[in-house]
Amino acid sequence: MPAPGAASPTLVTAPPRWPALLVWALAWAAMLALDGRLDVANLAMLLVLGAALAAPWLSPSAAVMASIAAVLAFNLVFVPPRWTLSVDLQQHALLLVTMGGVSVLVSASMARQRRLALAERLLAARAGELRLFGEALHDAADPRACLSRLRRLLTLPGAAPATVWVADDADVSGTQAAPARLGDADSDEADGLRHVLHDGRALGPGTGRWEGLQAWGLPMRGHGRTMGAAWVRLAPGPYPSPSQREHLQALCDRMGTELERAVAHAAAAREREAAALQALRGTLLSAIAHDHRTPLATIIGAASSLHDQDDRLDPVRRRRLAATIVDEATQLARVVDDTLQLARLDTPDLALRRDWESAEELVGSVVGRVRRRDPARRLQTDVEPGLPLVRCDAVLVVQLLENLVANALRHAGDADGPVEVGARRDGERLLLEVRDRGPGLPPGGADGARRAPEQGTGLGLAVCRAIARVHGGEITLDPREGGGTVAACALPLEAAPAEAPEAAPAAAPDAAPDVAPDAAPEAER
Repeated sequence: MPAPGAASPTLVTAPPRWPALLVWALAWAAMLALDGRLDVANLAMLLVLGAALAAPWLSPSAAVMASIAAVLAFNLVFVPPRWTLSVDLQQHALLLVTMGGVSVLVSASMARQRRLALAERLLAARAGELRLFGEALHDAADPRACLSRLRRLLTLPGAAPATVWVADDADVSGTQAAPARLGDADSDEADGLRHVLHDGRALGPGTGRWEGLQAWGLPMRGHGRTMGAAWVRLAPGPYPSPSQREHLQALCDRMGTELERAVAHAAAAREREAAALQALRGTLLSAIAHDHRTPLATIIGAASSLHDQDDRLDPVRRRRLAATIVDEATQLARVVDDTLQLARLDTPDLALRRDWESAEELVGSVVGRVRRRDPARRLQTDVEPGLPLVRCDAVLVVQLLENLVANALRHAGDADGPVEVGARRDGERLLLEVRDRGPGLPPGGADGARRAPEQGTGLGLAVCRAIARVHGGEITLDPREGGGTVAACALPLEAAPAEAPEAAPAAAPDAAPDVAPDAAPEAER
């Protein structure tokens, strides 16, 4: 079997003739040496033996002709009267006829078996070559990466290298990263390749089309269309056998099938991505519309009450409505910020302001900001000591944690137990976690399996996912043992420099001073 990448098995070449000549020379030397010591019948056995031994290196017709010529020469040299083709005795005539018939049958049979054995080995080699090529195509992400190997397999001994073309619309990746054409082609050959691509049928000797060419044009056929074409140049001399062209066509068709399959899979993947993107856009638009509409409706209602009923409202009621307007306007501003942040994070050329930050400062900054806005909120911190620094954009990570905390406080409601904000190491990742005792995940998400946050609704969670993604991390929602939900952001840990710089402040410019993990009031622990 040929080695991977080796040239393709070629014609069924005739075996060398010199072993047959050597066998016949030895047989005649033996007969001449034993002449006079053995009778004619025994000498005839040496001739039959020589015919049998020489036949495997000859074609069937050549073996038969050699046997007939040997019998005539034997009659001329050894059968009385010598040096004539006449036969004196009847038994000698019978001997010659029998010897000739046996020699012809043995020679033809041995030569045929030899040819069948050669053909069988050639078929096995071609089958192995086709299998290895198929495996290489299957393992390749883009079948076009195997074009150079196909070109080597299609190049015949003694002929110029083959040329292979792939159809222009057979690009799998959409980037034309792999070659689409290999090998040179003059204007006539290029016309032939384009004709094969368009027509999908082979041309050249033995195909019934353009028989006078000194080349084969072979299509790379898929199940429904032609994915490419190959120009196989022939060496001077007799044309290769039809079986050789059929084998090369099988190699081309294998490439065509894989190209068609890869293009179909790539198109299906693009369709799935487009559908998923459309579904995500629909979900985000619904969430954005909901998150904008709710505070706007509340603001309009409170403002209308102040406008229409100002003279009938007592000061406490007016202050309550004004506070509602302020709270809902603040929430609306937060939603607008999240929307703008999500749009910014989806840009391909986003530049992060990364620095080495400590998990304690990130958590403390978030807790301090939440407590400053709403001191009544019950928060706890749980930061594992001795955590390594994490390289991140502190402003974005603080926003991520704030969104998770706000989401936990909103859904936990008056549930027993505070919302916990923690950080711990998980292998080569830093886990920032927000744990609550709220109602937990909806049905279908509470079976212990991790769930991507976009499967829940909410613009804030979508922003969290985008922030985690640009940092090479991920957001997960897990049901919490005993009730509630654990929202976790996993950020990859990088090797810090030998002298790590002092961590930059994690809070945004308007943030309150950082709160250390042990700074929570005793009543909240």
